[in-house]
Amino acid sequence: MLSEFDIIRCYFSRPAPGAVLGVGDDAALIKPARGMEVAVSTDMLVAGRHFFADADPRKLGYKSLAVNLSDMAAMGARPRWATLSLALPEPMVRTDEKWLEAFADGFFGLAHAHQVDLVGGDTTCGPLTISVTILGEVAKGKALRRSGARPGDDIWISGHLGDAALALAHEQRRIVLEPGEIMECLPALHTPAARVGLGQRLIGLAASAIDISDGLLADLGHILKCSKVAAVVKMGDIRCSASMKRHLPQPLAIECLLAGGDDYELCFTAPRARRKTIETLSLEQEIPLTRIGRIREGGGLVVLDAAGNTITLETKGYDHFHV
Repeated sequence: MLSEFDIIRCYFSRPAPGAVLGVGDDAALIKPARGMEVAVSTDMLVAGRHFFADADPRKLGYKSLAVNLSDMAAMGARPRWATLSLALPEPMVRTDEKWLEAFADGFFGLAHAHQVDLVGGDTTCGPLTISVTILGEVAKGKALRRSGARPGDDIWISGHLGDAALALAHEQRRIVLEPGEIMECLPALHTPAARVGLGQRLIGLAASAIDISDGLLADLGHILKCSKVAAVVKMGDIRCSASMKRHLPQPLAIECLLAGGDDYELCFTAPRARRKTIETLSLEQEIPLTRIGRIREGGGLVVLDAAGNTITLETKGYDHFHV
């Protein structure tokens, strides 16, 4: 059976050129560039709650880092370093080195693409759990925050929403997707694209930002609460896939679109005067950026359908303690 140190040495000890000292000592040493602040975020994924226990380990390794990269994107930060902690069931440690190899390949493949160094972490025996902490750099005083939205701002989203939640609903047998729809939606669930480059370009353009991890209603709601403002969103303006459109206006599909979560797209606000600049940025980045509503004075979030009627959902977004 592999020991803790065998696992670290064989699968997770890689060069860390961007750190002063990487894996192998009691702590890593990092040195932020001059004039930079450090952004830090942690996400935990638990088998049976955040992913199926038999999930593809390569895709799981990818996603475990991608969800953290998305947090860096929402702050406009450049991701630099990460730590990884794994709890592994004893049978897996005893017999399934291929799982570890595939997980590491998925993790490091995405890490290398974003020049992120793994500089530490921990391993132990227990229910399959993955915890990643990521550290990034952003120019002092320039980080995107949730608290900058102002009345009159446009509300924007990147990409399209709902596919991950729709794929999950299919996996849970709450909806039936056609084979082509499954192929269209599954990548959003298993290998989401973190909008790191877009986040950095939004510095100076966006007034506030957040990544959509728990669902549009919940995450835009965080912006509204932190900024002490209200918003109106038109559901018909939310960009979505052909598969999602085919299932609207089923209540479950509406829930997936507005509150399903696992999108890892950016939601941000910006003054109306910056519309053309943001539209140009969309073309440059080759990422759809879509206006879906406006910030206004007051409190609360109103979502309107195509007829102008208010849409009410019991579920506002994913809640880790109510699943």
